[in-house]
Amino acid sequence: MKFSIIVVCLNPGEKLNQTLDSILDQTFADYEIIVKDGKSRDGSIERMRQDRRIRFFSEEDRGIYDAMNQAVSHVQGDFVLFLNCGDKFYHNKVLEQTAAVIEREEHPENLVLYGDTYSEKSGVMISSPPKITGLVCYRNIPCHQSCFYAARLCREKPYEESYRIRADYDHFLWCRYKAGAKMVYLNMPVSAYEGGGYSESRENQKRDKEEHRQITKKYMSGAELFSCRLFMLCTLAPLRRLLAENQWSSGIYHWFKEQLYRRKLP
Repeated sequence: MKFSIIVVCLNPGEKLNQTLDSILDQTFADYEIIVKDGKSRDGSIERMRQDRRIRFFSEEDRGIYDAMNQAVSHVQGDFVLFLNCGDKFYHNKVLEQTAAVIEREEHPENLVLYGDTYSEKSGVMISSPPKITGLVCYRNIPCHQSCFYAARLCREKPYEESYRIRADYDHFLWCRYKAGAKMVYLNMPVSAYEGGGYSESRENQKRDKEEHRQITKKYMSGAELFSCRLFMLCTLAPLRRLLAENQWSSGIYHWFKEQLYRRKLP
């Protein structure tokens, strides 16, 4: 089996079926959907779409990253992608086009493929960089809903539950710095991201910064960290972040960023 699409949920309401519909609409047929439920009590599981490609199991967990680790243990596919409830594939040929890219690669067992992400919250397309550099790893990696991981990488490195916000960030950096994974840009939108999750709330911003500091220190050298911090300082990173997140300026900001990335494509 080529793909395992993992959806973890807890009392998701109608968002579960919205996400499942976008997966079941894919033109590429060689995939499974793993729905990992944390003992929902809102009736959403009873209303869940029924399809032979959906594998469902329900088990209590200690949070989203524990739930994701539990789901990985059920994976039968070669590549794993996580879609949160409410998130969707951007179009119905995402799996078909991703499979075509994989077929051209010599060592698929060591691949991470990533694409662009449409933010439904801000209504803009967030372009991913064509190459994953140290600066990209420090500044802003691709959204995990738009990343396909070789299943081996997910089994070998479970998500660390000690990171309540950035365990997916830790895993991405591990793939690049420790596993030596090849990062391949798909040059297309992969997912439509709902936004507004746990990591984006104002009260968690302090913890988010601390986890970022711990993770970058774990994988990046002192010289690389210094150069990244100097670049961020010289390029007015706080102002750029404000422009990227503001509803009035985010569209223009991401459009300029997309043009810059397009110039760097081979």
